[in-house]
Amino acid sequence: MKRKRFSDEQIIAVLREQESGAKVADLCRKHGISDATFYNWKAKYGGMDVSDARRLKALEDENAKLKKLLADQMLEASALREVLAKNGRACCKTRRRRASEVRHGPVGAAGLSDRRSRSQDDPLSLLPSAGGGVARAVA
Repeated sequence: MKRKRFSDEQIIAVLREQESGAKVADLCRKHGISDATFYNWKAKYGGMDVSDARRLKALEDENAKLKKLLADQMLEASALREVLAKNGRACCKTRRRRASEVRHGPVGAAGLSDRRSRSQDDPLSLLPSAGGGVARAVA
């Protein structure tokens, strides 16, 4: 950042000289500034006292700090939203899968229900048979 050659007090003193009747061209030559710089100073500091300039500088510094804090907070919130969106999609899929399992039972690799047609009343129907199917009790 460019270093300022003139303090706020010096700038206000130059503007006071002009208000007391000195010509702008003479002031610019005396202090080594351009006409454009003088008029920029006049637009910014015109009609101010030194105390007002100090107050303005303090407010500008505070404003810069607040802008930086706001930018940091917005960046953090954005990062949290991204993480939440990624985790939220994964959680939603897990919830949907669990809800589906509750309604339809667990789903196997082929997409078929692992619940086979078993009778809960007949404990022998749960035993596996040699043919790979479910054994049925013969009555």
